[in-house]
Amino acid sequence: MKANEFEHEIFLNRELSWLQFNDRVLDEAGCKANSLLDRLKFIAICSSNLDEFFMVRMAGLRQLVKIKRDTPDFTGLTLRQQLIQARAHIERMLKRQYRYLNQEILPALEKHGICLRRPNELSGTAQQALKKFFDTQVFPILTPIAVDPSHPFPILRNGAIEIAVSMKSAAKPETVYAFVEVPEVLPRFIPADEDSSTHTYVLLEQLIMDNLPSLFTNCCIDQFFPFRIIRDMDFSIDETGVSDLLHSIEKNLLERRTREPIQLQIPVGVRGKLATWLHNQFDLAAEFRYRVGQPLHLQQFMALAEREASNPKLTEPTWPPLKVPGVSNDLPVIDSIKDNSPFCIMLPFHSFDPVVRLINEAAEDPNVLAIKQTLYRVSGNSPVVRALQRAAENGKQVTVIVELKARFDEGNNIIWAQRLEESGAHVIYGISGLKIHCKALLIIRKESGIIQRYVHLSTGNYNDKTATLYTDIGIMSCDAKLCEDISALFNIMTGYSSPMSNWHKIAVAPFNLREKSLALIDRETRLSTPENPGHITAKMNSLVDEEIIRHLYEAAHAGVKIDLIVRGICCLKPGYLTNNIRVISIIDRFLEHSRIFRFKNGGNPEYYLSSADWMPRNLDARIEILFPVSNEHSCRLLDEILAIQLEDHEKARALRFNGRYVRKFFTNHTPARSQWRTYQMLQKYGETDTLGAAPPKLTVYTGVD
Repeated sequence: MKANEFEHEIFLNRELSWLQFNDRVLDEAGCKANSLLDRLKFIAICSSNLDEFFMVRMAGLRQLVKIKRDTPDFTGLTLRQQLIQARAHIERMLKRQYRYLNQEILPALEKHGICLRRPNELSGTAQQALKKFFDTQVFPILTPIAVDPSHPFPILRNGAIEIAVSMKSAAKPETVYAFVEVPEVLPRFIPADEDSSTHTYVLLEQLIMDNLPSLFTNCCIDQFFPFRIIRDMDFSIDETGVSDLLHSIEKNLLERRTREPIQLQIPVGVRGKLATWLHNQFDLAAEFRYRVGQPLHLQQFMALAEREASNPKLTEPTWPPLKVPGVSNDLPVIDSIKDNSPFCIMLPFHSFDPVVRLINEAAEDPNVLAIKQTLYRVSGNSPVVRALQRAAENGKQVTVIVELKARFDEGNNIIWAQRLEESGAHVIYGISGLKIHCKALLIIRKESGIIQRYVHLSTGNYNDKTATLYTDIGIMSCDAKLCEDISALFNIMTGYSSPMSNWHKIAVAPFNLREKSLALIDRETRLSTPENPGHITAKMNSLVDEEIIRHLYEAAHAGVKIDLIVRGICCLKPGYLTNNIRVISIIDRFLEHSRIFRFKNGGNPEYYLSSADWMPRNLDARIEILFPVSNEHSCRLLDEILAIQLEDHEKARALRFNGRYVRKFFTNHTPARSQWRTYQMLQKYGETDTLGAAPPKLTVYTGVD
């Protein structure tokens, strides 16, 4: 069958596929092989993901329904059908999430002396201490807000826990209403230890609700309960005619606090006049009103997990970052690149330090003339940005492309962009109509009167925090052709240069990355024979693009074996008239974030890394790069990583033709766990490798498992 002959049977809906991804995250909260605090962290991650799903995806669906644009997607589902199915899925997910938390995780933590209590469950002494804490530390911060003809309905903060209150006052016989916001400037979990053997906590909102009479004196309180609203954050900027992108985004950020609500969360069991009044005030359709368990805002349980992380019985042992083979601690990183180019850095198994060192050393190196870098998401106290500031202050020509449109990081990126400008760096605020999502660092240095260039490319951000949490792969190289390509790419991003008609090494979206990806898939189809079948192995975060999926299916029907490792959304449904497509998803301790593409190419395999997933936005609406890996030892490493992941029978879930993922659950970790095997493999590699030595002999991936 040809690519254009396939119909609905090969596709899965994007929104429902994302919900299945969050189900897999939630699976880890229920997995007894994980430590208790790791299980609690997955509860928090699941909650955070779901909030963002409402803010962006559900909000987008509602906007399309409002404008009556209800055309079916490539699975045949209308928008209304997607909203109905998503609602049913989310309700099941929430019930499971609260079952794991309240029936498994919190009772197990209590056995280890970590307890959540209501204030009235504590001893008199502990209650007195809490009352003093409330009077001195909490009460001064709180601001009760009344709602009546002289006090209009307030703008409630997106995602915050609010306490709704109904009461009667001596001055007014009718029921009046008010809100109290639970302040996020205070810790959610208030210590209330009664003895040294336990860590007892009281939730801040419980403490506030127990002391509501202090906020509403001379009032008779009828009813109160906590609730949350999630707002529609799916705004886009029409950049046509926008003369100042920075100020336009700043304006949109201010407007976010007044965006329409997209979800109302009220505790299960809450009924009565106050709940009815609240529903009427927000006037949300039924599919956006949810009754959820308690406590609310489970994302904040990450703080409790981090607070108790020093308990070795409740956490998995750390995996210390490994030294990067080929990078000497006794030489500048540039010298290591000269001697060993190119080499890979496998985060978070390897240390992120060589990347930070490279920029720090370049900032102080008198022979470095210029540094060019893209920044998409950086940490709040970024050592990368500080190094770039110092380089600019030292007189280097520093050009930084800061993507202001990185969703939910816009404000952080604006702050860093302004600080870089103050230090003397040239800051470029993206390109109109495109997001700059590629990860590239270019250093220009004069050596013996000749200009030399060095490059670092990566699948992930220049973020020292996520470098310890996300699996990403970067390369450091001084390959002249690769450096020439990246130099030309920076000229496109900063000026008016046209894209190269023929890139030497890389493919770039939106210019030719789609065409390159399709060409690589189609070449595998052409070269495949019954005697020597083709083979594509692709690892990414999301697979959504309809054209790519059709060409993959055409390849599979031509006999090409296709192994897909897709962490998140996968709109390809395997198993339609062929068994040649296998899809797995791995959720574990680290967020799988690297993009690896391997093509058998008739027995002369080619390897690529990329900043892009196979999604329309990555291929058509962003600046992305696909770059090759060709040296032997890096290719062996990629082979080994792919083999280890495809052989993971603990943390991998297999996607079936019915659209469901299946897995085995274990009470203890097994040798098949791919992230631990990868760490062990790289650890062994580091022990056997010395600077300049040949790479170790690894088990080359053949596709047989």
